[in-house]
Formats: sequence, C-alpha cells, structure tokens
Amino acid sequence: MLVGLSSPDDAAVYQISKDQALIFTTDFFTPVVDDPYIYGAIAAVNAMSDVYAMGGQVILALSIAAFPPKLPASILSEILRGAAEKVAEAGGVIAGGHTIDDDEPKFGLAVLGTVHPSKVGKKGGARVGDHLLLTKPLGVGIITTAAKGDVAHRAHLDAAVATMMELNQRAAELAQQVKFHAMTDVTGFALLGHGHEMASQSHVRFRFHADELPFLPGAVEYAEQWLFPGGSCNNQTAYGEHITFNGLEEEMQMLLFTPETSGGLLIALPPGDADRLVGLFDGAGQAVWRVGEVVEGEGIEVVS
Repeated sequence: MLVGLSSPDDAAVYQISKDQALIFTTDFFTPVVDDPYIYGAIAAVNAMSDVYAMGGQVILALSIAAFPPKLPASILSEILRGAAEKVAEAGGVIAGGHTIDDDEPKFGLAVLGTVHPSKVGKKGGARVGDHLLLTKPLGVGIITTAAKGDVAHRAHLDAAVATMMELNQRAAELAQQVKFHAMTDVTGFALLGHGHEMASQSHVRFRFHADELPFLPGAVEYAEQWLFPGGSCNNQTAYGEHITFNGLEEEMQMLLFTPETSGGLLIALPPGDADRLVGLFDGAGQAVWRVGEVVEGEGIEVVS
C-alpha cells in the first residue's frame, strides 16, 4: 500500500509490480445541473479527477446510483450515458455498477486507474520556493448555486458546465513530463481547503496572490450579491483558522471558501519546472495559471 489511511490523499494507491500501481477512488453527489446527461458526465469527470490528481490514468469504473422510482427510467439512462461517454473519452470503460431506490438522485463512480509507483502524485511534498499552478478557473460552486435560484446568466452557466465537463487527463499527462513535488484537485473543500491540506501535509505555508487567481465569468458578480452555498460557510468554519487574508474584501474571502465541482489540479513544483510546464500547457492549448508560491511556515495566506 503506497497511499492509504495512514497518509490520507485523493485516492488509495496499491503497488502490484515494479512498474505499476493501482489507483482506486470513489465519489458521487446530488445533481448540480438539471440536464441528466450533463449531470452524469460531470459526476464521472469529477470522480475520475482523483485518479489524475494522483498522476495516473483511468482504466475502469463502476457506476454508483441512487434514483427515485417515481422518475422515468429514461432519466437514469441519460445519466448513465453521460457518464459512460466521459469514461470512454478518458480511455476507460464502465463495466457495471449498482443502483438503489432513494428519494433524491445521487450518482458517481468507483474508479480504477494506473500509475508508475515512482510517479504518484501526493498532497504532501511541496517545498519552500515551489511555484503553485492551477489548471482550471474557480467559481463553479457559486454559479451553479445562482442557477438553482434562477438568477444565473445562461452564458455564465454554460461556461461553468464546460469547465466541469473538462477532463483533468491532459493536465495530468503534461505534469508527468516535469518534476512536480505535490498535486491535488480542487473540489468540495474549495481552493483554500485543498490548499491547506497540501500545505499541512508538506509542513509549509502556501501564499496565493488574489490578483492572479482565475475566476469564471459571473463568479465575482454573484459573490458581490452574496449568493454563496451553505458549503462556503462549512469550509470557512473548518479551515478559517488556518487562513490569513491581506487586503481582501469579505465576499472575495468567501468565494475562495466556496466548494468547486470537478475543479482543476493544484500543482506545486520548482520554478524551472513550473516554467517548463507552463510552456507545455501553452503548446497543448491548455489553460494554466501561476497563482502563488510555497514559503516557510504553516497554513495559507492570501495577498491582494
């Protein structure tokens, strides 16, 4: 066992040979959009993201579904179709799964991936002097919350859906071409929660630059209207004592506590390798942002 309960991370990793280790993870959640196909696709991308956060590639998945019997079976079929097509896009296959009756739809995957034992991505390992790169913009959580209240602009929701449906596969492949020290994906605990997990396990301090953080169109606007989901307050309660803000308005602080769904990879790596990786991303037409650096200390600071 290379990664398990003794060193909690994004997924479990079990070495089966000198050159191969298995990555195993699971994730599922209630709908974040109304369209069943898109919901299934997003849930699949989100579940597979943990494999990519560990530096691996997806090979196999099983569906996990809870579904109200009163709803048409065609809705569940579309959820499953969306998931199957995304797993196929990743080069894997859904080989079955399990469904139970429930009052509220829930869907996700148990996912199996592979990685070379020497190239496993972990939360711990960031070093003082490292740069921090982020591969997707922030703001999905507040935009989908605004959409549930029927106050989100269609273009903002479409942009959020597009980023949620984007696999982290290519980002993980590019990261394997350089020497990175630590990596995770940004999801339910928000940038600050997942950033704190990396910093804590690495025994260092993360410094984020607010002006360099990327946000989806509409995210800041909805933050100014204070349209935060309940998860923002939960994350603030859980991680707030570890975060120091310098010159940041309260609504922007809360935005950085707001949960993400199917977010990007947060990568810590030496400056030279960060430059190389930015170049690789640019050459592949992939978005990436340099959002901060690793310094001595503990916790996280966000500077304006």
